[in-house]
Amino acid sequence: MNKLILLLPMLSLGCFAEENSQTKNYSVGLGMGAMYSGIGANIALVSKNDFKYFSAGCTAYGSISGAECGFGVGWVTADLFDFETNNHGFGIYAGMLGEERYATFKNNQYSFHKNNYYGAGVSYTYFMNSINKSGATFGISFHATNAEYDGRYGSFLQLGYQF
Repeated sequence: MNKLILLLPMLSLGCFAEENSQTKNYSVGLGMGAMYSGIGANIALVSKNDFKYFSAGCTAYGSISGAECGFGVGWVTADLFDFETNNHGFGIYAGMLGEERYATFKNNQYSFHKNNYYGAGVSYTYFMNSINKSGATFGISFHATNAEYDGRYGSFLQLGYQF
């Protein structure tokens, strides 16, 4: 329920993002994956071959631990390779990727700890209608983290929509 309350303001942003695609130099998106910090939203500065974004979302939810939410930043470019279209984007990103919890036992006493961990990665995104127009996005990303106990490497599948 708390996640829904957090996402409602972001959903309303997408309703106001509709504008003539010839003059629009920003984009608001909703989805899951690296561009959305898990399940979340992003806002981006867009050019013909460039997509720079700030994202907010949640990477996990547990009934006891609650939501693991954070922020991220990234850059996607469509002119890294010589494609005829600007639908193929290759990018980099960084942000909070999760939370790890662990317990230690010292002097006959348990201590519980919670640490956020951060990471950076590379991504491939396919923009259905090109990088600078509204439409669906699909992709995959791979990242490395500074986690001590959870996996140090991971990936995201991506599915979203940019308004």
